[in-house]
Amino acid sequence: MIFSKKWRKKFFRELSIIFVPTIISFLMRLLWITYKKRYHFIDEPIDGQCIAVSWHGELFLTPQIYRKLKKSQPTSAIISRHFNGELIAKVLNSLNIAPLRGSSNRGARQVLINAIKAIKSGQTVLLTPDGPKGPRHSMSDGAVALALKANLPIMAISYKPSSYWQLKSWDRFIIPKPFAQIEIYHQIVKLDNMSKDEAKKHLQSVMNRYSI
Repeated sequence: MIFSKKWRKKFFRELSIIFVPTIISFLMRLLWITYKKRYHFIDEPIDGQCIAVSWHGELFLTPQIYRKLKKSQPTSAIISRHFNGELIAKVLNSLNIAPLRGSSNRGARQVLINAIKAIKSGQTVLLTPDGPKGPRHSMSDGAVALALKANLPIMAISYKPSSYWQLKSWDRFIIPKPFAQIEIYHQIVKLDNMSKDEAKKHLQSVMNRYSI
């Protein structure tokens, strides 16, 4: 064969990286306009820097919710080096959220260093504690470690749509249907005087309060 299976796979991946993020960004923004959104500020909003978190399965909306709440805050997001991570990185770029590439398995040390540099430069860092591979709603060290090291509060974002599609992926990815009522929850978590294990357990409990 003129074109090998490996070559075809590489070609279609590169094609996907060009077009798929644009399509996803368009659909996200289009559906966002149709939603009836109601915000619940469980805790008083904070100005400036924080560590922002959401579950991986809620990523269809949470970056837009974050940008609605933090319109001009310089922000980077920790994103895996997998192919799906490349797509997510380009979607987030459209929201002026810069990627920090790495994961718990690949490039973890370097992405942690880059995240600390981003925090020192005044940025908020956005991440999903159960990403990139789960288990769903599990709690990795990343968010808690950064919050404790930088002495920053954590902003937890979650939502409940009145109607939605749910994929059969490991994270049970949620896509709210057009014109759904979206109940959006904003919580602030402070980890003062907590050990890492206590902080992880507490954050996991807070994030699960208003998640599907």
